[in-house]
Order: sequence, then structure tokens, then C-alpha cells
Amino acid sequence: MAIDPEVSRYHSKGGEQSRLTEAPSLERIRTQVLLNRYLPAPPARILDVGGASGVYAEGLAAAGYEVLLIDPVPLHVELASALDGVQARLGDARDLAEPDASADAVLLLGPLYHLLERDDRLQAFREARRVLRPGGVVLAAAISRYASSFDGFFRGLIDRPGFASIMTEDRRTGRHHNPGDQSQLFTTAYFHDARELADEVTESGLHLNAVLPVEGLLSWAPGITDRLRDPEQLEFILTWLESTESDPALLNAGSHLMAVAYA
Repeated sequence: MAIDPEVSRYHSKGGEQSRLTEAPSLERIRTQVLLNRYLPAPPARILDVGGASGVYAEGLAAAGYEVLLIDPVPLHVELASALDGVQARLGDARDLAEPDASADAVLLLGPLYHLLERDDRLQAFREARRVLRPGGVVLAAAISRYASSFDGFFRGLIDRPGFASIMTEDRRTGRHHNPGDQSQLFTTAYFHDARELADEVTESGLHLNAVLPVEGLLSWAPGITDRLRDPEQLEFILTWLESTESDPALLNAGSHLMAVAYA
């Protein structure tokens, strides 16, 4: 199965690696917190599907997990293959070349972003369920339906020509497209509502545990990057996020969501 050429071009530039690693990233830190919470203890076999260049796979391998990264972008596979303890190969979340019941955990920390059709997203979840051993866990990241709206207002992107229309369409349909003159922004994607994400998980046959905010509203907090560099403030931020993660009023008010489910 092929991915959208625009998506492939975007990720072949390597931007996903720098976005999460060049400065303290609340998305990355909080995602790691959730992985630590829900993954089985090592040694366990993890499929990092759509794992890009191995931002999470590297740490998991160092912690003693057996990690296979599967990604459709050749650059990502090349970079991940160079990491200690990480196996990497080309592949598609909708058609995993893995035996049934062969993994303890499946990470879908990117594929849902770029599967615009519901049937494709369901297929990715079903493939994760197929390759999981009984009781295995899936952690699946999604972009929030309102991410571009918050970006527009809090980061001033609404002042760019055409961005208000992008915000409106994202909120109305979840389908995110940029015109050619906005190519510096995020590529073609699907933006989820939390209830929709939960419905897709359960329809695929997985057992939903939770849909959680990743960064919540703090994605747009002034000075958040600097605060993350202060250990005391970082601890307070993570404690605050955990204490509010079950509040349904705040669930969609963030950049990313995380679904946790079991086979």
C-alpha cells in the first residue's frame, strides 16, 4: 500500500526528527510518560509502527525491549536502522508483514495522522490487534480536531493567507489540507475528535482502556519550552497533566490524543 506522495515528500525532509529533539518537547516527554505507564516490562517485543526515525524506539531498545520499527518512508528506516538495538524495515500500518500474536505491544504514534479514510484507520487498528498476543497493548496517537484552531489563534497563523479556511475545514471534517503556498506547514493529515478515536478503537475489535490528552492546553502555554528545562517546573507540569487527564471538558483542547487499548 502506498502513502500519499505529499506526505512522503514532507517526511523525507526529516522534519519530524528535529521537531521532537532539537528543544525540550512536551509532546515527546508526555508520550514517554504514557509509554512508561502502559507498556509491559522489558523484555517484551514492541512493534513501533510509523515510528519515523526512531525517536521513541531508541530509548525503548536501550531499556531492554526488542523493538522492530516499521515505517513507509525510506529515510526514516535508514536513520532508525543505525540506532543501537533497533531493527527497522519498510512497511505500512494497514498491512503488517508480521505473524499473528507475535508482539506484546504495538505503537501507532504516527500512522493515524495520515490515514484520511476511516476504513484505512480501522484496518491499521485491526492489523495491530492481529499481531498482538492476548492482552497485548496498543498505544495510538492522533492529532486533535482543534489543533489548527489553537495554532491559528495562539501562534498567529491565522494571519497567514488561507489559514482561517484551513482551520474551518479541519474543525468541520477533520481532513487537513494545505494549499501549495502553505507547504511549510504540516502536511495532509486527519484530525480526530476524542469520541471518534474511541469509536474507531472499539469498532476494530480492540478493548478501549482510555483516550487521554498528550500535552493538553499546555501546548500553547507561553514559555513552555523554557519551563520544561527546569526540573521542578517539569515535575509540576507532568503532575498537573496527569491530574487533569480524565476531565472530559479538557480532552479535545490540545494538540494530540493518545488511545490506549488491549487485544
